[in-house]
Amino acid sequence: MASESLYDVPVTTIDGKEQTLADYKGKVMLIVNTASKCGFTPQFEGLQALHAELGDRGLAVLGFPCNQFLNQDPADNDKISQFCSLNYGVDFPMFAKIEVNGPNTHPLYRKLKSEAKGLMGSEKVKWNFTKFLVNRDGEVVRRYPPTAKPEQIRGDIEKLL
Repeated sequence: MASESLYDVPVTTIDGKEQTLADYKGKVMLIVNTASKCGFTPQFEGLQALHAELGDRGLAVLGFPCNQFLNQDPADNDKISQFCSLNYGVDFPMFAKIEVNGPNTHPLYRKLKSEAKGLMGSEKVKWNFTKFLVNRDGEVVRRYPPTAKPEQIRGDIEKLL
């Protein structure tokens, strides 16, 4: 598993299509675990702005709904998709709901967490809207806490574009 490329990890789109991250090879990726009923939910607006403004320069914002933090994304994938689209105009790729911690951690998050540890070397994702920045070569370069607003990390993203 450790040698597996990030691009080889299987993922499921929010509408049920199986794929890998190979579609995003050569792009800078900002991978975020999202939730619809969280205090950080308004960050969808900033994430959408990054997608709209930097997408044509090679940024891919990828959202992965997660219900592991105080049950803040209990809806099914269809409802999550509708919520993001209707309330925040989200048109960046959203994926099927996953787990980011524990025994059922999605392989993508197992890899992200091992390559970009959190505070004091912790691998555990602490909350919704933790962000992982991945360079064009598929290397995880940084983890950002939920409190880091999308506009605050724009400079780091632009350096990689």
